[in-house]
Parts: sequence; C-alpha cells; structure tokens
Amino acid sequence: MDNLISEGLSLMVYGMGFVFVFLTLLVLVTGLMSKLVSKYIPEPVVVPKVKAAAKSVATNNDELLAVLSAAVHHHRSK
Repeated sequence: MDNLISEGLSLMVYGMGFVFVFLTLLVLVTGLMSKLVSKYIPEPVVVPKVKAAAKSVATNNDELLAVLSAAVHHHRSK
C-alpha cells in the first residue's frame, strides 16, 4: 500500500513539475516573440483627419437639432 501511494505521489510531482516548466517556457517564449515582433514590425501610425471630422459632426449636430425641434413642435401641437 505504501509503495502504491509513493508511486502516485511521485507521478503527481513529475506531472505538476512538467506542466509548471512547460507553462513557464510558454510565457517566456511568448514574451520574447512579442518583443521581437514589436521591434522589427512596428504598427503603422494612423493620422486622424480632424478638420473633416469636425465639419461633419457640426453638420450632423445642426441637422439633428433641426429634426428634434420639428419632432417636439409636432408633438406639442397635437
């Protein structure tokens, strides 16, 4: 009985040790790969179009205000 328990405990320790080593290596290799990719393949810089967006937002807000005003006036006139 003691032999069976000791074999089970040793198998558990070897299995947990193998999983721990594998996961540690996985984290280290993933971090290294991330650093290499970001070093040699940088992300492109996106320049936002501020002026065009500001005009369309102002136009959309004016149109939205006109539609809302008409809806409120129509609702109150009933």
